[in-house]
Amino acid sequence: MLHDVVIAGAGPVGLFLACELRLANLSVLVLEQAEDFRSPLKRLPFGLRGLSVPTIEAFDRRGLLNDISTWQRTRDSASSASTLPHWMNQPRRPGGHFAGIQFYQDTIDTSKWRYRLPSAAITPIAVEMEHLESVLAARASAMGVQIRRGIGVAGFSQSDEEVRIFAGGAAFRARWLVGCDGARSAVRKAGDFTFAGTDPEFTGYSVEVELADPNGLAPGRHYTAAGMYTYSKPGTIAMVDYDGGAFHRTQPISLEHVQSVLRRVTGTDVTLNALGLATTWTDRAYQATTYSNARVLLAGDAAHIHSPLGGQGLNLGLGDAMNLGWKLASTIRGTAPAGLLNSYSSERHPVGAQILDWSRAQVALMRPTPSTRALEAVIRGLIDTRDGATYFAERVWGISVRYDLGGHPLEGRSAPDFELVNGARLAAFLQHGKGLLLDFDARPELRALAGRWGNQLSYVAGEVKDRLGLSAVLVRPDGVVAWAAAGAAIPDCEQAARAACQWFG
Repeated sequence: MLHDVVIAGAGPVGLFLACELRLANLSVLVLEQAEDFRSPLKRLPFGLRGLSVPTIEAFDRRGLLNDISTWQRTRDSASSASTLPHWMNQPRRPGGHFAGIQFYQDTIDTSKWRYRLPSAAITPIAVEMEHLESVLAARASAMGVQIRRGIGVAGFSQSDEEVRIFAGGAAFRARWLVGCDGARSAVRKAGDFTFAGTDPEFTGYSVEVELADPNGLAPGRHYTAAGMYTYSKPGTIAMVDYDGGAFHRTQPISLEHVQSVLRRVTGTDVTLNALGLATTWTDRAYQATTYSNARVLLAGDAAHIHSPLGGQGLNLGLGDAMNLGWKLASTIRGTAPAGLLNSYSSERHPVGAQILDWSRAQVALMRPTPSTRALEAVIRGLIDTRDGATYFAERVWGISVRYDLGGHPLEGRSAPDFELVNGARLAAFLQHGKGLLLDFDARPELRALAGRWGNQLSYVAGEVKDRLGLSAVLVRPDGVVAWAAAGAAIPDCEQAARAACQWFG
């Protein structure tokens, strides 16, 4: 059987991409090496992830947000102060951090975000990885995606017409292959993608332990002369040891080793009675120089890896899926304009490069040196100002993401969640994966223009509660504004037509 797309990897990125492709009725097969998506590392405390504003918007625009946010609502109602992570057990509501330096929501000036409107996606939410994957797997299966577990992709060969994928002792055929198979991606390696970047400076540890004296360490995040550690009672610890990443995946993690590193990092004679769940990670930061090679594409950690500081890797990968899905679908259907699929790599690669540099900057600020501690004090002072907190929130929350489309300042940004006077919101019009022409003045010429792309573009006319100084916007299927018209002038239909041609063919 020839599938339209085979996706290697049934993590959140692969599953979300599969759902995006099924919106276009493509045949999609997902191959996953693991037999079961459930894992202790995907549950609390180590499986907690923050979803950025673009990610929440994407889920909202596809009707997934309510199911995904159920976990946080349930968790918040059931949690006591003693069971919350240390960063949530504070009198002020945290908004995020940079290298462990926290900023708070009450310091952020959202009025500086000119093209943001109140919506369900105005601030990040937390989710457990296992819950997120279960929601996405259920949606993918309901949409007709085939998910085969226990079958990992080992390699492939490709021709001008198709890709042959070798997995689990069998061969599968597809028009396209997308590697969403993680940091050690078999697809990336088999495809000879150039993977370039910087080697690690530290080994990070996430462990659950039984301390002889649970009060022997102060809760919270702490910089020390040897590294950094975070402690949540009764025994959840994350720490970094600046050893050049020497211990990561090189030998078993023993109680004796964890105790030795913990003593060195904390500078105390802490004693461990038992070691439970334990894993290591590093700050290695690498990125594929391009995300495509003929009929093979990369997304998520297969395309870029970095330290988990700030939790931006998941969001970066989900952004890849949202950007790629409709472009690949249009290419397969034969409706894509020239260069559409190439724009996936040209748009997402710079976003990934920025995240890698953001990660490197945090690593640099965590180094256990006197000069770094002095710099930390400067950053701490800046982040506690209104402008500073707002800037860091823009970066950490994903507010600042913009593709270089030129034109109006809104073009290339996520579309504001306009609300019509009848209560309908922009997000609701994007659930089927089509583009949208939103016309606040119901101009016949814009209606006629939208009709030229009737199968790919919805037309909605009506007054909105807050125009933000606009009269019309053209929104791509991924929710990015392709064209915007200022409200004081009659919309330039020729410009709108050129933008529609650029993205819809």
